[in-house]
Amino acid sequence: MPKYRLLTPGPVAVPERVLRAMAGTLLHHRAPEFLPLLDEVRANLKRVFQTERDVLVLASSGTGAMEAAVTSLTSPGERAIVVRGGKFGERWAELCETYGVEPICVDVEWGRAVDPEQVRAAFDREPEARVLFVQASETSTAVYHPIKELCQVVRERPGALIVVDGISGVGVHDLPMDAWGIDVLVSGSQKSWLLPPGLSFVALSERAEARLATAKSPRYYFDLGKELKGQRKNSPAYTPAVSLIVGLREALRMILEDGLEPVFARHAFLAKLTRAAMQGMGLKLFAPDSPSFACTAVCLPDGVDGNKFIRVMRDKHVMTIAEGQGHIAGKVFRIGHMGDLDEYDMLSAIAGVELTLADLGYPIKLGEGTRAALEVLRDRGNA
Repeated sequence: MPKYRLLTPGPVAVPERVLRAMAGTLLHHRAPEFLPLLDEVRANLKRVFQTERDVLVLASSGTGAMEAAVTSLTSPGERAIVVRGGKFGERWAELCETYGVEPICVDVEWGRAVDPEQVRAAFDREPEARVLFVQASETSTAVYHPIKELCQVVRERPGALIVVDGISGVGVHDLPMDAWGIDVLVSGSQKSWLLPPGLSFVALSERAEARLATAKSPRYYFDLGKELKGQRKNSPAYTPAVSLIVGLREALRMILEDGLEPVFARHAFLAKLTRAAMQGMGLKLFAPDSPSFACTAVCLPDGVDGNKFIRVMRDKHVMTIAEGQGHIAGKVFRIGHMGDLDEYDMLSAIAGVELTLADLGYPIKLGEGTRAALEVLRDRGNA
């Protein structure tokens, strides 16, 4: 049977080492054997988040961590600044509206990064706003937002917090939580963490933890104050996803064995290789100016059906990539760079794109994208 390649920006391919760890005997989450495992996980999460603060582990997708941040830090009737430049920026606004918080949206053209001055101007117009919600890596558009500079803008506002969706950012880009002054940083297991979906992570600064006591939005499961109290004693408030946490221990060991800087560099290189190939075959990048290293978004040529393109890649070439979302659905495809992938997986994806375009009748010169990628790979070897 042909090898199946999962090349989406989440879920991602999971290494055999992690899969084997999760296949072991199931532990009870209150058993003595589970406590040192959870201790190790909590300590190593801090290293990847680059923080001295606790990193909470929730049994949910990344959206659960986003919802937890909204419910635990806001009160109905408040206003919050939301950077809305993609599908997940829209999600911050929708979560705020769900809990009676009015989102003051800083709308950004999809495919572009927010200008920190836009956020500063929004705070000037809404001086009572107490939270900025923003993505680090906007997965729907393959854009990276300038988080360090946005932290500086928020620090100008006494009492304001910056909440960063790092679901496809943490472990891909260097996002030093403590050094930059990020107040809340969330992530999800199905991205850079080498795991299946099912876990989310939330880290809170001292400022954010203090806000928990005054926030009045309704919450029950996603109560970060309750989770902090329990997880600091290695006793989560609710039944955790035990097998995924066992896998997380192994994944964290792999990440830290490599080292954070090499991990960041690997994602950056896979992105560079892929983008060079796409441009080499004459395709346009959707986010050319401030790209995320988590994935590459590519504009489909005129006349190529986006849904059919994804389907042919999957059914004929046994590769799953991601479609566009929202108003760019059918116009863009996305190739992920996270998970158990290397440069040779990217070369396969590039060849798959070329062959699929040819299958659909697009006049592509086969090998041009692959050649451009091989030149990048050769240049790295000669460096």
